Amino acid sequence: MRFGVLGPLAVWTDAGAPVRVPEVKVRTLLAVLLTRPGEPVSVDRLIDALWGDRPPRNPIGTLQARVSQLRRALEEGEPGGRGLVAARPPGYALDAGPDAVDAARFAAALGREAADPLARKRMLGDALALWRGPAFADFADAEFARTAIIELEEGRLVALERHARARLDLGEHAAVAAELAAPAARHPLREPLHALHLRALHLSGRQGEASAGYHALRERLAEELGADPGPELAELHRAMLAEGPAPPRPAPRLPAALDELIGREDAVQQGRALLAGHRLVTLTGPGGVGKTRLAVEIASRSLADHPDGVWMVELTAPDDVAEQVASVLGLREEPGGTPLADALRGRRALLVLDNCEHVLEPAAELAGRLLADAPGLRVLATSREPLGIAGERLQLVPPLDPPGPETAPDGLRESSAVRLFVARAAAASPGFALDAGTAPWVAAICRRLDGVPLALELAATRVRALGVRELAARLDDRFRVLADGRRGGPARQRTLRAVIDWSWELLTGPERVALRRLAVHAGGCTLDAAEAVCDTDADVLARLVDRSLVVRTEEGRYRLLETVAAYALERLREAGEEEEFRRRHVLHYTGLAEQAAERLRGPEQGHWLKRLDQEAANLRAALGNGAGIGSVNALAWYWYLRGRFAEARRAFADALAAHPQASPARTEAATWLTAFTMLAGEGVDSEELRQTALAGHDDPFARAKAEWLLSHVHWAYGDLAVNRRRVDRALTVFRKREDRWFTAAALATRANLALGHGDLVALERDAVESVALFTELGDPWGRLEASDALVRHAEITGDYAEAARLLREGLRLAEESRMWPETSFRLSGLGRVALLTGALGEARDLHERALDLARRHMARSAEEFAVVGLGLVARARGDLDAAERHLRARLDWLRGIGGTAGLAFVHAQLGFVAEERGDADRALALHTEGLAAARAVGDPRAIALALEGLAGARSLAGEHAAAAGLLAEADGLRAAAGAALPPAERRDVDRIAGRIRDALDVVAITGEPSPPGERET
Repeated sequence: MRFGVLGPLAVWTDAGAPVRVPEVKVRTLLAVLLTRPGEPVSVDRLIDALWGDRPPRNPIGTLQARVSQLRRALEEGEPGGRGLVAARPPGYALDAGPDAVDAARFAAALGREAADPLARKRMLGDALALWRGPAFADFADAEFARTAIIELEEGRLVALERHARARLDLGEHAAVAAELAAPAARHPLREPLHALHLRALHLSGRQGEASAGYHALRERLAEELGADPGPELAELHRAMLAEGPAPPRPAPRLPAALDELIGREDAVQQGRALLAGHRLVTLTGPGGVGKTRLAVEIASRSLADHPDGVWMVELTAPDDVAEQVASVLGLREEPGGTPLADALRGRRALLVLDNCEHVLEPAAELAGRLLADAPGLRVLATSREPLGIAGERLQLVPPLDPPGPETAPDGLRESSAVRLFVARAAAASPGFALDAGTAPWVAAICRRLDGVPLALELAATRVRALGVRELAARLDDRFRVLADGRRGGPARQRTLRAVIDWSWELLTGPERVALRRLAVHAGGCTLDAAEAVCDTDADVLARLVDRSLVVRTEEGRYRLLETVAAYALERLREAGEEEEFRRRHVLHYTGLAEQAAERLRGPEQGHWLKRLDQEAANLRAALGNGAGIGSVNALAWYWYLRGRFAEARRAFADALAAHPQASPARTEAATWLTAFTMLAGEGVDSEELRQTALAGHDDPFARAKAEWLLSHVHWAYGDLAVNRRRVDRALTVFRKREDRWFTAAALATRANLALGHGDLVALERDAVESVALFTELGDPWGRLEASDALVRHAEITGDYAEAARLLREGLRLAEESRMWPETSFRLSGLGRVALLTGALGEARDLHERALDLARRHMARSAEEFAVVGLGLVARARGDLDAAERHLRARLDWLRGIGGTAGLAFVHAQLGFVAEERGDADRALALHTEGLAAARAVGDPRAIALALEGLAGARSLAGEHAAAAGLLAEADGLRAAAGAALPPAERRDVDRIAGRIRDALDVVAITGEPSPPGERET
């Protein structure tokens, strides 16, 4: 994760996505920590910075809450972000590495040296580019930031001066003069800065201004400091007097920009840096992406670097390229005129060649010849493909950044595509604004148009007539909707279709064939898939990439922008090839699904999960285009591991509807649909579902797999004894067939079921055997599943260090494998351990993270586990209202699916809430209901918990002797199960026992005399 203080406070992920840190106090907390990144900041200093002389009633507790909010915001931005805010005496520290904070990177660059002026310029330019405004801009008046701001701003001035000196050494006199004017005015007494400014003015031909500036500075120094200019300024003045005036500069020939360039500041800086170091730079990218506008901006900002002229030539006509260039320069190319090379030789000039793709060879030939004959010339070209000559440096111009998944207006404004669309839409439709009503539709438009500026600008002109909602709905027919082009500009850029027509006409026959066939792929494809489905080859794909019609991703996939794909699909239909290549697409990706199904259980699981993730869109398209029910079955385990329960339910429901004939594949699909319904459904009795699904199985192995699966996905719900018998039967079949994977899976499920009836010996035995088998098989999910029972065993026996170790190991494995429901369970598990060890703030944060993850993936069991955990944390913090709210939230769901074990536990906790409020009747009713559920399960630990709760209710009602008997009975049950309560879980029992001792003043529940004066407060 990266942090920015060189400007307004900002946070980004390592991939560059912005991270939102809400609320002023939380941002202030982060800012204080960033004044000393990596070092602890004391609690007192943090409280003073956040609240000054008006601290809250509980400042330390409130500070801890703000720390938790900051950790949560960082974690939501990027997994692992929470750990960056570390508790370190005497307070907290931001554990960010030296490369993670822009101020630290700036300081490191400032400390480096480079002998070469060009290297110094680049290094210092990169350092200055880190600045986005004044340091700590949104905390400029805060006392805590004052020292850091002074140090950083001084460093900025030093860097600015060194950068200017390097640029003057490179001859960039006018640019330096312009850029130092404002800093010199802000710092009227800073001699090194003024010396550089005056020198730049003089060298760029502005001797009068330089001389006047020197005399004004001398007067200021005398009046305010009583000093004369230093030796550097005095020597500069003598040198200025000895030199003559510079020659006049020719006027540039560039089109004037009619509107603001949005979202391209980094690209402008990159282009200028490339031009400073190389003589031929080509801006490449798809049509409509804004190459011409970017070239104009780069050239406009580079005027001072090219004192002998800047010209732009739009190569739209098929005429001789040299003649077009000569015409813009006011020359006549041979015969009879001054040759271009002669006119440019000896000049430090810039020639911008726009739209080279349709005259590629002559444009490349001319550029090469002029660069060879005129050493001071630089060429900036725009083309949909490279010129392909020696010395060329490419700058890819991608589409603007599309919005991410969020649709809140503030978040959308981080997207450059959204900013451009909103600006143009507001200009075309006065009164239009990005707000809660328009934001979702604006986000959809910008995503579907791939952030291509021309497409966004054309779409913006339709907002007045259609509104954004209707416009978004009509983008399936984008070429008609965006056919009313803008006036002015080249014909090739007046409509969306014209932009792609222009590129299509430049393609060879094989390139056109490949492009139209690639349209059957969804979300891109690999080279192998392109070859197998489209009958194309790597050379043709490479040419399409060069022509900016196909994007090659960092993962080596080939992808079409959505607009290009829509155009190519039209061409595929025109060629009469759509049906054939849809069929080939289905065959290829169903084959991939079936191949993956064999490898998702074992050591290749991670590889194939990633592979199927990459092909998710293609797999969905294949299913939608007639893939068989066997292909849907093949993807079931993938959907399960990824937590895509809703997607799986839809796919299986569609497949069963499309294949009504009885078959083993249909029976398997029906079983999977039942499993995913249990995982993602609301209030459906799990036992009833199991019985219905199992009725159609005849093959013993298939039935055994179904019995295990349907027991595994909801092992804690329904009739646990029946679940256990089903798993035992399945395990017998698996052992007989010597199927190690299914044997290990059944053992893991049976270990969890052993928890349900309190058999800790069986739990540990089965879990250890399962872990060993899954470790031998190299299956990551299996290791997670088998270790889960061991976590529960460690927690029950009070070995919290071992439980935390297993959970952290499981969390790492689940996150690496992107198994999000499993990740949620591990986060909640770590939250339980934090609760039991007294870290209540951490416990709450972990459960909240787990809940968010479970809800996003519709993992109902994981959601229940997290919500109940939040109830436990709230009760431990004394917030009984919040505890009751959380605990009651899942009661109806538990009743609906037959979650008897969960009902027993939740009723026990609600009973304790009622008891702590002093409501004996309510507590008695809840614990009585919980006891009935616990006895139905048969778990001695659950029965003991209910008896302990009843003891509390009875003692509250004054029935102390009966309460003592209930505690003794519960203690006996726990001892018989080998699961005595660890000290961390004795809060309720100790509280109730203390109340009984106070009332009876007899032998304590433990059998030892009560120490004199011992009373619980």
